[in-house]
Amino acid sequence: MSDLAWVPWSCTLPTEERPLRVAEWDALLSERLTSLSRPQPLRLRLVLAAGEGVEERVRDLTGRESGCCSFFTFTATADEDLIHLDVSVDRAHLAVLDALAARTAAGEQR
Repeated sequence: MSDLAWVPWSCTLPTEERPLRVAEWDALLSERLTSLSRPQPLRLRLVLAAGEGVEERVRDLTGRESGCCSFFTFTATADEDLIHLDVSVDRAHLAVLDALAARTAAGEQR
């Protein structure tokens, strides 16, 4: 899914910066993802392995993502070993969440 055509028009991140942001997400998920689930159609749950600086990295990335894609709602809950990251969207952006879930699941299989 290297094609970024699924990025919605409502995203305000400059086009030339989008591949860099996708690469940041890919790196975080490839390094830290322990599980992925879809508890509700409009919510994706990512569980990441915690570690030095990981929670701050997650909060920084989700904060920047919310700044350009305000349709995302990110909720991060950390404990000693794991960071639970819930990603929610409204019904109009279901396809974006589907694309994120597919990309994340494909990365798990690599």
